[in-house]
Amino acid sequence: MTNEHGKMANGGGMLYPFNGIWPTIADDCFIAPGARIIGNVQIESGSSIWFNVVIRGDVGVIRIGQNTNIQDGSVVHVSSGGINTLIGDNVLIGHMALIHGTRIEDGGFVGFNAATMDNSHIKKNGMLAAGSLLSPGKTIGEAELWLGRPAKFMRNLDSEMLSNNAKGVKGYAEIAAKYIKEFQS
Repeated sequence: MTNEHGKMANGGGMLYPFNGIWPTIADDCFIAPGARIIGNVQIESGSSIWFNVVIRGDVGVIRIGQNTNIQDGSVVHVSSGGINTLIGDNVLIGHMALIHGTRIEDGGFVGFNAATMDNSHIKKNGMLAAGSLLSPGKTIGEAELWLGRPAKFMRNLDSEMLSNNAKGVKGYAEIAAKYIKEFQS
């Protein structure tokens, strides 16, 4: 469904252009009702954007990889200073997170109500704990856990934690597929 302002995505969320640029969403993504995706945003296959998420690619580029999920109430934006937001494959972004001008590599994890700021970077399988704030320009190393406001290195993630994160990605993909089926009925 399309009107003069936007069009409905697979699942019921809405897509809007900015400066004539529409979001590009893979056909098998689930975009939940209430989600809003604006402008220069690309979301790859198998990803899910949950209820009331805002992804706003107006003053820069947002790229979201495969099988990534952005959970309810989160906001993803770019920096007006020219810093894009690049999110890899198999990333978990928890409820009410704020992602701003950040690079998150494959397998990255951002906990509930956590925030990343301009030019921050979460390397492969890195984890920002719930409620934490990753300050501008800070980098979480590969398979590291950071915690606090401001976030600081706590420890390296063990294989059990990495496995749990992978299970979370799989679980969100499975429930997104059920939602897609439900909304297509």
